[in-house]
Amino acid sequence: MTASFDLGRTRDTIQLRVPAALRADPSGEPEQTPAPQPQPLAPAPAPAERKGGRDRYLDLLRALALARVILYHNFGWFWLPLVFPSMGVMFALAGSLMARSLSRPALGVIRGRLRRLLPPMWLFGAVLVALQILDGWGPSSDGHPTWWWSKMAFWILPLSTPPYGEGLAGFQHVEPTWATQIVVPLWYLRAYLWYVLLSPLLLRALRRFPVATLCAPPAMVIVMNAFFVDQDFVYGRVWETANDFATFGACWILGMAHQEGLLKRIPQYVLPSVAPLIMVAGLWYLQTRPVDPTVATDIEAWPIAQALWSFGFVAILLHVSPSWDRWPRPLERWNGLISLLNSRAVSVYLWHQVALVVAIPLIDPLWSVPFFYDNLQWLLASQWFTLLVAIPVLGLLVLTFGWVEDVAARRSPRLLPYPRRLRGRRRATD
Repeated sequence: MTASFDLGRTRDTIQLRVPAALRADPSGEPEQTPAPQPQPLAPAPAPAERKGGRDRYLDLLRALALARVILYHNFGWFWLPLVFPSMGVMFALAGSLMARSLSRPALGVIRGRLRRLLPPMWLFGAVLVALQILDGWGPSSDGHPTWWWSKMAFWILPLSTPPYGEGLAGFQHVEPTWATQIVVPLWYLRAYLWYVLLSPLLLRALRRFPVATLCAPPAMVIVMNAFFVDQDFVYGRVWETANDFATFGACWILGMAHQEGLLKRIPQYVLPSVAPLIMVAGLWYLQTRPVDPTVATDIEAWPIAQALWSFGFVAILLHVSPSWDRWPRPLERWNGLISLLNSRAVSVYLWHQVALVVAIPLIDPLWSVPFFYDNLQWLLASQWFTLLVAIPVLGLLVLTFGWVEDVAARRSPRLLPYPRRLRGRRRATD
């Protein structure tokens, strides 16, 4: 009896035991061992990409700046700009972002910044101009109809302050100066626009002559306000624009220097040593101004003092800058509010003064209520109560008009861009 073997199952095992030189293929030729092929080298690991997310430290500064602006316009406390010079901080943050964007072609960057800035202002202007016309404002208000129409172009491109009605009839329970109060924030947009337009030149000058470029705006504001006190020698709009540009120009350039890494190239002890001296110089200048001794001196009324104080303060903030890519644990609870303020920064800044003006006629009818008049006069007269009423009004205005910021940034419009907190996110990242 002949045993049969199933070579199909054992062929691989037999081939492993037989030397390669004795193996034969079905044609009877010995199997040739293929020459070893060089193995491809494993690709080198890609370098870690630099994170392009938001710097939470800068977001925190922007949110604090907006909150301080609202508090100052409501209470008028003279010490608030000393504790936190919001405008210098906001210009520094904008300068840092502008320098970061200028790694791309300058014309496209400027166009993008204007696209983000102008639509919210156009919507604000459309509402404000319509309300002023309803209150009796028009081409014959200043006696120069032709000039009135030409100045309206500044509502399209705010190279200078847009026109407004200084003395109107006033709606019911609203002061005739309501338009003057509402347009107060527009100077910031005018100065911001000029900084954006000149940023390519400023950045180029900063890279070639850093010290001279940084010192030029403070020198300019000192010369303008110390040697040319009489501002009537030049057209008021030109003086106003140039003065604002010089007052906060050093802060804008400091933000650009921070983004360029120039501040890290100097010895670490220089900024903490020099910046306080600059602030002291601004404070000394402020204390030497001839003012009414019965009224506290406001630094925002003196450009030289404001420029020096803001310059030193911003330099310290940028020197400390920890560059958070995630919130420290104590600040995590404020992530939603801070992110909301940063997503709607332009709208909050434009509409907060409207909310403060509207809060007054909302409170006035309560004086006619016997209970409030007899028991809560202290509350009705309190500025804290005005702020308490203005905050939900501001929230409603931002909810109504803030979506235009999403459209301007080419995002899907959202009524409330409040970030949702993911459950377990902190545990997963620890």
